[in-house]
Amino acid sequence: MTDAGHARQSGWKDQAPSTRAWKGRAGRGRDALAAEQDRAAGGRQGRYVPLSEERYALASVELKVLPRTRRIRAYLRWSDKGRTSVRYLGQVDKDTRAANLIAGWEIAKAKELVGPRPAPDSSWASSDAVRSVMRGNRGRDTKPELRLRSLIHRQGLRYRVGVRPLPELRRTADLVFTRARVAVFVDGCFWHGCPAHLRPASRNSEFWREKIEANRARDEETDRILTEAGWKVVRVWEHEDLGEAALRVAEFVREAS
Repeated sequence: MTDAGHARQSGWKDQAPSTRAWKGRAGRGRDALAAEQDRAAGGRQGRYVPLSEERYALASVELKVLPRTRRIRAYLRWSDKGRTSVRYLGQVDKDTRAANLIAGWEIAKAKELVGPRPAPDSSWASSDAVRSVMRGNRGRDTKPELRLRSLIHRQGLRYRVGVRPLPELRRTADLVFTRARVAVFVDGCFWHGCPAHLRPASRNSEFWREKIEANRARDEETDRILTEAGWKVVRVWEHEDLGEAALRVAEFVREAS
């Protein structure tokens, strides 16, 4: 057998792979590393290793090059109660680290080592992915809010963020112009039941219908109470042209000042 034939059978390579094919950039933080793994796995919901019937661990794919074979090997790593577990997945041979991470996750999924973590029976969401989206939709400082604030600030107007127009009323507006008595709410299309973009949920449909109807009723009540107290209420849907919305808000504020 020739040396070349022996090398092919033993898995040995003449040259080590480029570092860009397996080595990560130094100095990245935890969030950047987690985002890299999420992208490669097709989303965080696909990165869970089952530990028992109800327990799961978030896993990562690690790439290594063994000096002897000079091939890139993919490993699945996860931690449980402070102990790290590692399982060999297989060899990968793509040209970039991103592609090899994807290949590693594909092997892990093909071997049924990882998958989504199911939601508890008592959970209002059908999966981790749904819960993550819903939490993101409800958060403060959303992209539409930040963009609208910036545009209004450019109009030369100043405002308070995330405060109650009426201290005794447990309702918080996204932007409040105290002197002009203008309260601005930036409403997410899902949570507030946008008539243009709301689509019925395919799972837990009755729960979501009741939830969104309750939110709509609460919004109407908020508008009524604030209006009766002498406030101007402006509601902006997240899908609206925020430039036009900023001009609308500025007009109301200047008229009231």
